[in-house]
Amino acid sequence: MLKACLNGTRRRDEHPAVPLTPAELAADAVRCAAAGVAAVHVHPRDDTGAESLDPAVIAAAVTAIRASRPGLPVGVSTGAWIVPDPAERVAAVRDWTVLPDFASVNAHEPGAAQVAAALHERGVMVEAGLWTPAAVDAWRRWSAPTGRILVECMAEQVETALADAAAILAALPDQRPPVLLHGEGPATWPVYAEAVRRGLHTRIGLEDTLLLPDGTQTPDNATLVTTARTLAPPLTHPPRPPLPR
Repeated sequence: MLKACLNGTRRRDEHPAVPLTPAELAADAVRCAAAGVAAVHVHPRDDTGAESLDPAVIAAAVTAIRASRPGLPVGVSTGAWIVPDPAERVAAVRDWTVLPDFASVNAHEPGAAQVAAALHERGVMVEAGLWTPAAVDAWRRWSAPTGRILVECMAEQVETALADAAAILAALPDQRPPVLLHGEGPATWPVYAEAVRRGLHTRIGLEDTLLLPDGTQTPDNATLVTTARTLAPPLTHPPRPPLPR
């Protein structure tokens, strides 16, 4: 599976094509789906442009994408930088009126297990974000089932990112949910290639990189997707159900 990560924490002054509004996210999702992605991951914004977990903000983004591209799975972030207080993050999830198909939870963040449990209670598939081998131990202590593991290589130095990927993957149990591997910044494309080499799910988009493999700036998300599929097209069928834990 190839997922498009459309905006992340990016600002419009970082790249003019970063989608922020529900309409912009929906239009970008349509273009990326046409280019070959099987899902999209978005960071919905409020009227000021700030990331938000507010029910109305989540509903507007998810509804717009589904209306424009029915059947395309939509995921959101629950990063602690959006709502620092764990109890408030849990409360926000429980108040959502329109549910995304999946949501990522960073295992190293305070309250991650509780946020994952709240998502599971609402019927939202949980993606466990693992940034370090130590995060694997934190994830193992969750009570909520995990639908997908995100091995997220945050180091910009390529050798470090690839080493981190190997270490986190080695720390995972043999019986585990499907794994999506990705990098950020200069490591994005090397880690993408490593994910394809290993036969893992992966992702691409302006959240992770503003550049094409040749170092030039991409005009938009769809070009990143098209380039990724040209370089090393991964499978785009839906992920298999998670293995029992």
